[in-house]
Amino acid sequence: MVIVEKATGTTIFDAMSLLQEKFSRRIFWGHNQVIIIGEKLAKEGIQKHIDFFARYPDSPIRANTFVTDGEAIDVLKAIPDLERSSAEFARDLANLKVGMSVTVKDLLQMLSGESEAAALPWIEVEQEGRLSVNGTAVFKKDKMVGRIDDKITRGLLWVRNEIELSAVTVKPKKGTEDHISFNLLRSRTELIPKIENGNWIMTVKIVTEDDVVENETKLNLMNPRIVKKLERQLELEIEQRIRIMLEQLQKEMEADILGFAEAFHHQYPDQWSKVKDQWGEKFPEIEVEIKSKAYIRRPGMSTSPQGVPEKEVIGN
Repeated sequence: MVIVEKATGTTIFDAMSLLQEKFSRRIFWGHNQVIIIGEKLAKEGIQKHIDFFARYPDSPIRANTFVTDGEAIDVLKAIPDLERSSAEFARDLANLKVGMSVTVKDLLQMLSGESEAAALPWIEVEQEGRLSVNGTAVFKKDKMVGRIDDKITRGLLWVRNEIELSAVTVKPKKGTEDHISFNLLRSRTELIPKIENGNWIMTVKIVTEDDVVENETKLNLMNPRIVKKLERQLELEIEQRIRIMLEQLQKEMEADILGFAEAFHHQYPDQWSKVKDQWGEKFPEIEVEIKSKAYIRRPGMSTSPQGVPEKEVIGN
C-alpha cells in the first residue's frame, strides 16, 4: 500500500512538522529513497533547500535525486507496473544507470565544485500514467538553465566517464539500407587539458568496446575489413553525440557539468586561479578535441547474417 500526503511550509523541516500531524507514526527520513524536485523550484534555485538533506541527521545523503516537470507529487502518485511505488521505480532506474545517477552527496559536490554547475536526471509521468527517466536537467550554480534529451545525455555520460549502458545503432555507408545495433561492453574516458599559446584546449579521449546484438544487413561481420569500417562508424556516432551535447552546454547554457574546470585546475593551477571567477565566460571558449576509438569484440551468437543465402552475404 502506498500513501501520498502533502504539506506546505516555510522550510522543508517546517513542512515535515506539519506533515507529521497527519500520521500517528514518526516520520523517519532514514527510509527516504529518492528526492524529487519540481521544475519551478529548480529554476528558482535549490541550494537553500538541499541544505536540509545534508544537515538533518536522519536524512540519507545517498538518496537519489531527480527533477520533474510540473509538481513532484505527481511523480509520487504514479503507480509503476513492477515496483510497489514510484520511489522504488526511480531508485532502481538510478541503480541501472540508464541515465545520470545522482545522489544528494553527488549534487552537493557538484554545486560546491570548481565549475559551480550541476546535472540531475529528469523523471516524468507519461500520458499513460507511467514513469520514465528521459534526459538531464542542467544547473548553473543552483538554478536550472536547461535540459538535454536522452540521446544527448549519452554523450554527457561518455565525457564524464559514467557511461555503463548504451545501445548504438548505425547504418552501414555502403551496400545496405538496413542497420546494425551494438551493445556497450565497457568504456573509459580521459580528459586531457592543455594551454597552448593562450588557447585552452580539452582533449576527450574515449576507448569503447562493443558487441554486435543485431544485424539486419547482409554484411559478414567476420570480415576484418567490414569490422574496421563499422568501428569507424561507431567512433563517428559517439563523436557526433558529444558535439551536439557540447553545442548545447557550451554555447547555449554555458554550464560546465563535464569536469573541465577540475581538470584544468589540477593541471594548470596558476592559470586556473586567474580565470576561476570568470569560468562561466571561459568555458564556452574552450576548444574541444574528441579522439574516440571503438572496438567490436564479438559478432554475437551468429557469425553470419541469419536467413540470408550464402551467395548473397557481402564480404564472404
